[in-house]
Amino acid sequence: MNTQKTGILLINTGSPDSPSVPDVKNYLRQFLWDYRVIDLAPIPRWLLLNLVILPRRPKESAHAYSQIWTDRGSPLIFHSEDFRDGLRKRLPESLIEIGMAYGKPSIPDAIDSLLEQGANRIVLAPMFPQYASATFGAVLEVAHKHLSTKLNVPPSTSIAPYYNHPLFLDAWAANTKAQLDSYKPDHIVLSFHGLPERHIKNCDPTGKACLQQNDCCERYLEHNPTCYKAHCLATAKGIIERLGLEEGSYTVSFQSRLGKDPWIGPATDDSIDALAQSGVKRLAVLSPAFVADCIETIEEIGIQARESFEENGGESFELLPSLNSEDTWIDAFAEILKESM
Repeated sequence: MNTQKTGILLINTGSPDSPSVPDVKNYLRQFLWDYRVIDLAPIPRWLLLNLVILPRRPKESAHAYSQIWTDRGSPLIFHSEDFRDGLRKRLPESLIEIGMAYGKPSIPDAIDSLLEQGANRIVLAPMFPQYASATFGAVLEVAHKHLSTKLNVPPSTSIAPYYNHPLFLDAWAANTKAQLDSYKPDHIVLSFHGLPERHIKNCDPTGKACLQQNDCCERYLEHNPTCYKAHCLATAKGIIERLGLEEGSYTVSFQSRLGKDPWIGPATDDSIDALAQSGVKRLAVLSPAFVADCIETIEEIGIQARESFEENGGESFELLPSLNSEDTWIDAFAEILKESM
């Protein structure tokens, strides 16, 4: 008799418990202390975090979270819960939980829950289509560290980044085509989360490929198959092809710049301002680095970018929702998981 029982852990970055300043400060302290997020040695990282960031950033971030908070709480959390519930219906033979690297429900608590329910095999599923050490790598590290503390360490595996998986790309196209046909924008922006250039270079095993040539991201498989920017460009290419977008009708950009260090570009905020100034009146934006709407999509794009677009001459701005718990995405991810299992 087959007694194998698979536990699936859907992993994301996380969210504060509430939009209050103390809760946001606790969340930022945990999130930004991760050496994969702020890749400095411990002492400089501690000084930056405690003397520069935490004295002022929590109040700003709390205001941003308060603008997106709902009766159900954090959008990232409730979209993750709805997605989990949909997957449970598609994969009734598996145990499925969500876990956050920072905040609640935590990855360790979710793993313990799966084991208590009888899981004897764990599939780790980071909810990041593209690989980055600060996201995909960070959440896997938290999960593996907790699994390693068990006397009976269960066998585990993780899904691969699915940035170019046909089902993922099909889901994005299905999720946006009708809205684009109805809205009829003058231009479309595909905005991905940005990273400092040094993060990209540090993840290049050769030290000679990433960001060394103008077309390096077009040939990422030759040197660095986990290059984040190359993954993003491959995702964009797949969605653009499926939507039948013509050259010149879209822009691929990167959001969330922080600090003075160079980040991968072009920058979303600069691109949106330039489009408005060039005469674009109706703009649609989608963010295919996120499978669930969160502060980076709802507040950063839906509020900040919208205001900037209008201030620079734009008239109509449409933020297209992420995949969230759409049936097409649940069906697609169920198949992606089956391939890993």
